[in-house]
Amino acid sequence: MVEGKINEIHGWAAMKPGLKVEPWSYTPRPLSDTDVEIKIEYSGICGSDLHTIKEEWGGTRYPAIVGHEIVGRVITKGSKVTHLEEGDLVGVGAQVHACLENSCNACSRDLDPHCPKSVFTYNAEYPDGEQAHGGYAEAVRVNSNYAFKIPVSIDPVYAPPLMCAGATVFSPMLRKGVKKGDRVGIIGIGGLGHLAIQYAHALGAEVVAFSHSPNKRDECLALGASIFVNTANEEEVNAVRGTLNYLFVTSNSHTSQYGNLVSWMDFGGQIVLLALPEGELNMSPRVFIKSEVAITGSLIAGVKVLKETLEFSAKHKIFPTIERFPMDRVNEAIEHVSSGKARYRVVLENKQ
Repeated sequence: MVEGKINEIHGWAAMKPGLKVEPWSYTPRPLSDTDVEIKIEYSGICGSDLHTIKEEWGGTRYPAIVGHEIVGRVITKGSKVTHLEEGDLVGVGAQVHACLENSCNACSRDLDPHCPKSVFTYNAEYPDGEQAHGGYAEAVRVNSNYAFKIPVSIDPVYAPPLMCAGATVFSPMLRKGVKKGDRVGIIGIGGLGHLAIQYAHALGAEVVAFSHSPNKRDECLALGASIFVNTANEEEVNAVRGTLNYLFVTSNSHTSQYGNLVSWMDFGGQIVLLALPEGELNMSPRVFIKSEVAITGSLIAGVKVLKETLEFSAKHKIFPTIERFPMDRVNEAIEHVSSGKARYRVVLENKQ
């Protein structure tokens, strides 16, 4: 399946701050001997995409093609690429380059997202000054180390959210050693949270799902939660207070509640932020001394964890709940996500 290099990549780019993207084309950077070019079949929509095109995080370089949950076929590769072949089905997550050298303080510890030479999938700059563009397009070129074979047991349409959302929640669970016997809380049962429940359950933990939406109770229990807590029900919250070993925060809407979240934790427990909260975390040091609870965070997954995420997902049949939109209805899909109506991840499809 050799289709040759694409000289001009057509996609959908944000041209200014807002919620709209429009057709736009760019000349891709030269294909290096360690790169692959991928014809995109599916691309997921992530909350980070919306923050970027609206410039809510600042620094958006327009025009910008976003999208970092990419699945497609390798159509050509550099001369030094030996682990991938043309025709392979691969996924790309939120990163497309790092030095991956043993001498690197980050890469040598499988923390390549923190590499000084790291390049994220979009709205980032390569060492040669070229801008990186993402998956709302017909194709993409990336360093081959960041193109991961999709296991045959995973239906390709369900794979895009695993490349970012799945890896983002699974990564800290692996690094912190979540295991059988741990009590793991998940708050924010949406695009990240519904996957986090599945991973924690598959690791053997007792999962407590927290939501202000009581109508999600049955779904959370079906995904693997042992306990569902309606956060508006004081009796249900009090029943689990002081019992959690870990709490993974997958929503950015809990800033004012962090003092309360600490009270849910057992001594020495860890609260892990997987979404950027709005505003500041204003808490007295006394809270940490008294509880011995730690609040930490986690970035995206690197090469090692992304491979483990795909293997683990295939083995334990962990898949996202998705809605599908054709790529040419991308603006409708963006609005659907922005309005909070998505259940739970949206996947864009290029016509095959």
